[in-house]
Amino acid sequence: MTTAPTLIDTAAPAAAGPQIPTQLPKVIGLDVAMGISGIAGEGWTDYVKAKGQSQHSRFEQQLLGIADHTRHADFVVIEGAAYGHNNNGADALAGMRWMVRHDLWKRRIPYVVVTPGQRMIYAVGTAAPVDADTGLRLKGVDLKAVLRQAVADTYGITTEGDAKYDEADAYILMAMGLHWLGHPLAVVPDTHRRALDSVRWPEREAVTVR
Repeated sequence: MTTAPTLIDTAAPAAAGPQIPTQLPKVIGLDVAMGISGIAGEGWTDYVKAKGQSQHSRFEQQLLGIADHTRHADFVVIEGAAYGHNNNGADALAGMRWMVRHDLWKRRIPYVVVTPGQRMIYAVGTAAPVDADTGLRLKGVDLKAVLRQAVADTYGITTEGDAKYDEADAYILMAMGLHWLGHPLAVVPDTHRRALDSVRWPEREAVTVR
């Protein structure tokens, strides 16, 4: 796991001085998948890797691991589907995502779903970043690497290993949730912050009054 200091929002009222919350809300970011799910909280990242031979056993391993990481969470931000992608496992993955949501609902933990495009905009300012040299739109691993680098540059969190891209995605999702709740982890430009405006957030009281 990695750790990093929390940055103070410079937009805080000057008269009051910079206020460090005694305890941040426990927001968890989830990049849910059948194989490896990225998970993040403020200052740390982790993952759940399912090794079961059957679909049902992988479902069970993912659900148990995710439930363990979201225990006592105040709010969970989940990455939604990339509908433009051709994914032969889309049916199973959609089922997995809904089971995670249903489990959170049963435990009365509020959640929100953020699209991959919204997540990318918050991280780098655009949903379709391009290569600086060629001007061509980034795809695949190159696209994932841009977001991972943004997490390292902005939050001081460098994810490593097989789940490095999944964990980086989860960290951005978590940061978006904290920002919406009024606790941004870094100074975010307007080009990035606009992603928050397009998310279908729940009623704020459902998260803050618990």
